[in-house]
Amino acid sequence: MARFPRTSVARMPSEPVSPSLETETVHGGHPVDPVTGAIVPPIHPSTTYARDSDYTLIGDYLYGRHGLPNYRPVEELASTLDGGAGALLFGSGLAGFAAVVETVAPGGRVVAPRVMYYGAQQWLRRLDSLGRIELTLFDQRRPGALDDAATEEADLVWIETPVNPTWDVIDIASAARGAHDAGARLAVDSTAAPLTTQPIALGADLTFHSATKFYNGHSDVGGGIVVTRETDQHWEEIMSVRKHQGGVIGPFEAWLLLRGMRTLYLRVDRASESALALARHFEADPRVDAVLYPGLESHPGHQVAKSQMKRGFGAMLSIRVAGGATVARAVATSTRVFVPATSLGGVESLIEHRAAVEPPESVVPDDLLRLSIGIEPVGDLIADLDMALDAST
Repeated sequence: MARFPRTSVARMPSEPVSPSLETETVHGGHPVDPVTGAIVPPIHPSTTYARDSDYTLIGDYLYGRHGLPNYRPVEELASTLDGGAGALLFGSGLAGFAAVVETVAPGGRVVAPRVMYYGAQQWLRRLDSLGRIELTLFDQRRPGALDDAATEEADLVWIETPVNPTWDVIDIASAARGAHDAGARLAVDSTAAPLTTQPIALGADLTFHSATKFYNGHSDVGGGIVVTRETDQHWEEIMSVRKHQGGVIGPFEAWLLLRGMRTLYLRVDRASESALALARHFEADPRVDAVLYPGLESHPGHQVAKSQMKRGFGAMLSIRVAGGATVARAVATSTRVFVPATSLGGVESLIEHRAAVEPPESVVPDDLLRLSIGIEPVGDLIADLDMALDAST
């Protein structure tokens, strides 16, 4: 990660200053080009790289599947943000997830929450049905459920926190102890809590982000990022999976992703503040049976969230609408600012009736609406949801 010299009134001008992480993120880990003076990194579209007269690679790159120049600043910045020793960029979140699961030995046991991102859980269920892995699902709402599930030998414990889309909170430090006691690695999907949570600092071995979401922030790039605590043999295996399965991202998409990451702090801070304000506004609304948001003191996981979420409580929340599925779907199609769409983490706010897109085995309530809070003024968001509730209930 490049360092940018800065001065302040309290220091001599010749003394270099290490900037804050926020400043390094704004600069995207890319110093000004000393030849051209460009302050924006170039795009390298080449998929193959030349050798010199001794048939030695001229630079650090060989072929697209092995990694490209536009990956490096994204991976270095992602590793720095999560306090890791290295990071890998993938063509989608599920590609990164599948690469981690691929390193589980045949017949190995994977432990995961009963409620989680459905695409990842469907993949685990498929592998379990084929006999490739043994899958154990635990009730993320019940204290001690993960400890009970991890009492037997395991290879991988995969958790989300907060859990999508019910936003239950899992204690990462406790999960790390349980996973390690079972001989497993702990991987934490931190897609919904970028910047606010540092899973590696709490004992996780891997942190995962669907970079399609908050890291990109503009709903125009698909990607995944895996960050490791150690660059050990297991990490080498994940690197090998990416190289041989080809789950890579294009150079232009990587460039766009870096551009999005440069505003990550501003977007996450703004959206998190708005999510808390919206959650508090509707918490006692009679048209809403429940507001699910870890920033509320009434949330059963609030104290754990306070201990491990250090920069707000995230931009994701759900509401359970009084009147059931019919009313919930009517609300989702009555908003004018919230866009009824899948995904999360963009600058625009989204609303989604989750039961309509979840698989048949899902236990997500059919009255649940998932809200991804963007950067619009929170007053507009509250007024829009209030209008939709009035029109539908």
